[in-house]
Amino acid sequence: MSEFVSVLEVDRLPPGQGRIVHVRGRDFAVFNLDGEFHAIDNECPHKGGPLGAGMLVDGQVFCPLHGWAFDVKTGACITRSDRPVRSYPTRVQAGEVQIDLGANFQVQNQPAE
Repeated sequence: MSEFVSVLEVDRLPPGQGRIVHVRGRDFAVFNLDGEFHAIDNECPHKGGPLGAGMLVDGQVFCPLHGWAFDVKTGACITRSDRPVRSYPTRVQAGEVQIDLGANFQVQNQPAE
């Protein structure tokens, strides 16, 4: 079941850029590829680097910590095919980018305070 959630205004993410958004206890990396928006998990599976802060080149984002490359459309890891990140459907409505958090969304464990 789809559950689209607004995460940012379209004009706040220019083409060729990425951004980290925080939704329901999780961070997501959102990218604008020539006006088409894509969302993946923000955490690199290698050392936890913030993918939304990585360099975007030809549809791939490079983790800012160690350079692992990910396809922003699919979440596939180019560096290690066995270490993908999850991708999420997106849409634009009323000038806002929305991510589908649907039935498979889970909040990651929060550290105890």
